[in-house]
Amino acid sequence: MGDITNKNKETLLERKRSKYTRTVSHVNDELHSFRSYLRWMCVDQSNPFTAALSWFVFLLFAVAIPAASHFFLACPSCDAKHSRPFDAVVQLSLTSVSALSFLCLARFVSKYGLRRFLFFDKLCDESETVRMNYMAQLNRSLKILSWFVGPCFVAEGAYKIWWYASGATQIPFLGNVYLSDAVACILELCSWLYRTTVIFLVCVLFRLICHLQILRLQDFANFFHVDSDVASVMTEHLRIRRHLRIISHRYRAFILLALVLVTGSQFACLLLTTKPTNEFNIYKTGELALCSMTLLSALCILLRSATKITHKAQDITGLAAKWHVCATLDSFDGGAQGDILTAQISNERSFPIVGTDGESEADETGDEEDEINTTKLIPSYAYSTISYQKRQALVNYFENNRAGITVFGFILDRSTLHTIFGIELSLVLWLLGKTIGIS
Repeated sequence: MGDITNKNKETLLERKRSKYTRTVSHVNDELHSFRSYLRWMCVDQSNPFTAALSWFVFLLFAVAIPAASHFFLACPSCDAKHSRPFDAVVQLSLTSVSALSFLCLARFVSKYGLRRFLFFDKLCDESETVRMNYMAQLNRSLKILSWFVGPCFVAEGAYKIWWYASGATQIPFLGNVYLSDAVACILELCSWLYRTTVIFLVCVLFRLICHLQILRLQDFANFFHVDSDVASVMTEHLRIRRHLRIISHRYRAFILLALVLVTGSQFACLLLTTKPTNEFNIYKTGELALCSMTLLSALCILLRSATKITHKAQDITGLAAKWHVCATLDSFDGGAQGDILTAQISNERSFPIVGTDGESEADETGDEEDEINTTKLIPSYAYSTISYQKRQALVNYFENNRAGITVFGFILDRSTLHTIFGIELSLVLWLLGKTIGIS
């Protein structure tokens, strides 16, 4: 008996360990193409060799090349079109945010593994619809990444090629002027491409994880359209809340530091560009504007994804309240007309979906109709099996347990974004008051 007990314990320990170990990529693995992309980007840290290569590439393209470009190619003696007075802000902004993104991505991949980090180990508990839509979104994520990185790289490439081609004799070079400028241009473009890709990659992965939770919330909303019991609804909602807490815990430092770094970068840009002695043109400020658009786009991806999943999670409260009201109304109808007759009527009832003026809801709401908490009534299936007290307790639970993405206890919803916007606007007006005298 002792040997059997020890074998059972060893088997359970092996299962627990295998659950949290990294899944090796193979031909039929759904993450094979994504792992290949990470290896080509040199951000894969699944083993010591790739980790060392990853750090070497990061130090080369995110630190060494930008530093060499700023100190050796700043060209202070160049003409007005080729001088780069804002190069320090551009390089520091991109390098700082890309360093934050690289460190977070390295920690995520090395600590959790790509499969656990993207919650693929939990997909076995989800419905077929959630699994298929999540796989489709995963395959679409690299396209979304290229949509953001591609235009930025094309604009930066056009600027760098013009800058080196038109000012070849003014720009410091080693040996042959054309070969030296060509090598420097390629290295600078590779550095820009690497840093922007790392920044957007972490943001797109966050968007992908949030999309999975949105799919789960949409699937969870079906509990209110079928005959479900309170225990199953509570169990599923607690599981979703636990995953939202895990996402918040993993990304909270990245979201907060990204907000601080991007805000500092924009204020530095504003402080430099509002000096009365500066002369501005597209040649001087074009790269600075492109850097600002890149960082703000990445920050918008983070905040929009977090806000969207928070409000989807909070829509469950409205859906539960509407389900409770519909069930209560049907139960009163049943008390007056008989339970059997009401059950037949409730199954055949066609709730109105047309407004009082005869226009359909689609004419009023357009594409803004929520997928979870729609404006249509819910035919009650559960009032005969779930008591009023249980339904009321469930609604109270949803009202007092708001789910969503949080950053150190502060939930990211529209009111939080309004607060952030108000603080940023106050700081901007204060800075403008100090520089150009706006009061």
